[in-house]
Amino acid sequence: MKKRTFLKATLFAATALMPFVSLPAQAADKVVLMLNWYVYGEHAPFFYGKEKGLYAAEGIDLEIQEGRGSAVTVQAVAAKTVDFAYADVPTMIRAAVKGAPVTSPGVLLQKNPMSVMGFSEKNIRKAEDLRGKTVATTPGDSMSQIWPLFLKKAGLKESEMRIVSGDAQTKLNAVINGQADVLLGYVMDQSMKIKDATGKNVTPIMFADYGVNLVSSGIIAHKDTLKEKADLVRRFMSATTKAIEGAEKAPAEATQAVLKALPKAGKPDTLQEGFELTIPLYRTEETKGQRPFNVSDANMVETVNLLIEYGGLDPAAKNDPKAFYTRDFLPKASTQ
Repeated sequence: MKKRTFLKATLFAATALMPFVSLPAQAADKVVLMLNWYVYGEHAPFFYGKEKGLYAAEGIDLEIQEGRGSAVTVQAVAAKTVDFAYADVPTMIRAAVKGAPVTSPGVLLQKNPMSVMGFSEKNIRKAEDLRGKTVATTPGDSMSQIWPLFLKKAGLKESEMRIVSGDAQTKLNAVINGQADVLLGYVMDQSMKIKDATGKNVTPIMFADYGVNLVSSGIIAHKDTLKEKADLVRRFMSATTKAIEGAEKAPAEATQAVLKALPKAGKPDTLQEGFELTIPLYRTEETKGQRPFNVSDANMVETVNLLIEYGGLDPAAKNDPKAFYTRDFLPKASTQ
């Protein structure tokens, strides 16, 4: 009888404690983000957000993968090989027009980073300084397609300069070795590669400063993901928005987050400089003071129109520019 009493008391005590036993937390969603290229300064906010736990706070276990060009990265999203991508939005628009079921839930670089650049010591600082100079280009890439528009806006003709062609590395080598005065490149990418290789400063002439206002990189997602995993998309965009805002305020810390994850990603100084050159591209005059990713309708319409006129995009794209982006998954307009 005593034994039975003891067992009942023990069972009661165990039962009474059950409500206070903490249950295991729900497993985080595994999410793969593929970048447009090998890691460089522009990508710092993603590593900052992961290190600071901003993705974990939204229930996301983030894996960041390097890319091999925006076209390949967009294809990976279209094939559902990865969940999200950070890639060139005009490249995504071209793929979407051809039937790829992809769109952008957040356009980050709203001012274009395309530029023509050379060593600062050459004193080539404005468009008219290009007359008589040798320009290195890569045929068929996004910059060479927009180059004619830049020349038109700047009142220049290609016949006023000498053009040499080659792949991405050949183009860099041409400037580094003095075979070309300038090259077509992104202000926060190729300029830093040249500086890393030579230790010399580079001066870019920004296409955007001459009225070439098409957008650049943003988040890319499959349309099925937006429909079937809307909550995940909102959480991902919330974490990424906070990551951008935090990295903007702490560029050195954001750079260190990259190097902690990938010690061979580059030199700390040029990684940070590359990221700092990216920050002014986040907003246009229309979106000044707004949170990241809130691209304006006018900016996207102009982007589509420029791609049709100068980039060979199917004119049918003009019928529905909003098919290529949405702001529905972005966090509220209030600050952090």
